[in-house]
Amino acid sequence: MSKRKYFGTDGIRGRVNEGHMTPDVALRVGLAAGKAFVRGDHVHRVVIGKDTRRSGYMYEPALASGFVAAGMDVILVGPMPTPAIAMLVKSLRADLGVMISASHNPHDDNGIKFFGPDGYKLSDEQELAIEAMIDGDTSDILQPSLTLGHARRLDDAGGRYVEFAKATVPAGVTFDGLKVVVDCANGAAYKVAPTVLWELGADVIPMGVSPNGYNINAECGSTHPEAMCERVRKEGADIGIALDGDADRLILCDENGKIVDGDQIMALITRNWARRGILKGGGLVATVMSNLGLERLLKSEGLTLERTAVGDRYVVERMRAGGFNVGGEQSGHVVLSDFTTTGDGLVSALQVMTEIVQSGQKASVACKQFEAVPQLLKSVRYKAADPLSDAKVTAAIKAAEAELNGSGRLLIRKSGTEPVIRVMAEGDDDALVARVVHTIADEIEAAR
Repeated sequence: MSKRKYFGTDGIRGRVNEGHMTPDVALRVGLAAGKAFVRGDHVHRVVIGKDTRRSGYMYEPALASGFVAAGMDVILVGPMPTPAIAMLVKSLRADLGVMISASHNPHDDNGIKFFGPDGYKLSDEQELAIEAMIDGDTSDILQPSLTLGHARRLDDAGGRYVEFAKATVPAGVTFDGLKVVVDCANGAAYKVAPTVLWELGADVIPMGVSPNGYNINAECGSTHPEAMCERVRKEGADIGIALDGDADRLILCDENGKIVDGDQIMALITRNWARRGILKGGGLVATVMSNLGLERLLKSEGLTLERTAVGDRYVVERMRAGGFNVGGEQSGHVVLSDFTTTGDGLVSALQVMTEIVQSGQKASVACKQFEAVPQLLKSVRYKAADPLSDAKVTAAIKAAEAELNGSGRLLIRKSGTEPVIRVMAEGDDDALVARVVHTIADEIEAAR
């Protein structure tokens, strides 16, 4: 595959007004993507959504200008969760969807990610085709006046998503009497998430619903769930929901304020769906980061855990290839393909709340699906050109694998964007896990 200049593992992302994230580049991205997706004689449409970053006001018109100049009609929906854009692309029979967001990153980052007409993120080949045109001559893309696109705002986009999310809850299920804290990270779901929960009957305590353009993900949301946990304890709530800036992932806490991660969420949904006879694929898809305890639980019940590289796009690719309808990441991306084509934090939370209501259990019971195996992850900055070929590093890795054999796992991942190697180990012996991680990390740091 050709080397990428603009696209990373989840669209284009970077610091605002630096590198690839300037209005000029956004305009050219709109032109290039418009050229790539104007196919046939029908009226071509692109849906553009964003989160609450102030810089969205800059990228939204730049992208729209590019698409209009390329002959595409633009439908602007304003602040909206990423999964809502994926849903609206299909609902509106659009050719392309665009979400302007840097997800869980701070306000001074932003990004552009795409969804095809089927609601799925673009393939590597489609992204490379767009890349090839971004820096090229645009004269053959620019349309004459008569064939320019036009732009309009879709006023009921939020209402469409609210009804979509509510429809994922089984008929007859309500959340009457359930007290819920929901932290929207001052991000894209700040209006729709509390609305969905309230309309389903919950007693809603909202947090992170006062975006000012700069406070997205700032000490709130799924990357900083401490405030949510404290609020749950203070209010005597039954469950806490923390979304990230674009609401495609979540972290939960139980009534005691104890964190529930993506592995526990996936285990609950998978087992529930298996009992109901609606699980597909015979198990679930998760990444190499998911806990060994999850794998053991599923195996004990005759279910499988298929692992992929880190990144929700790889999870979705494997789900589609293997016919699975549950997948996700420990970090809180959960993909339920019966409903969505990408991670949806709110929809995933609704499935967990449904199980709590139907089982009559407290969240602390329902969400404790397995005992997590001790796991330690350390990110190590290195100076050597290739520390993984250093003799002492390879010897340390080999020794660790021998020690963990049969009782744990070792994972070594090299970052694709910075000089960092992530060392992760897990196993039944907490002290052993810590020792092997620190030993390997020390050797990587010492390599020259």
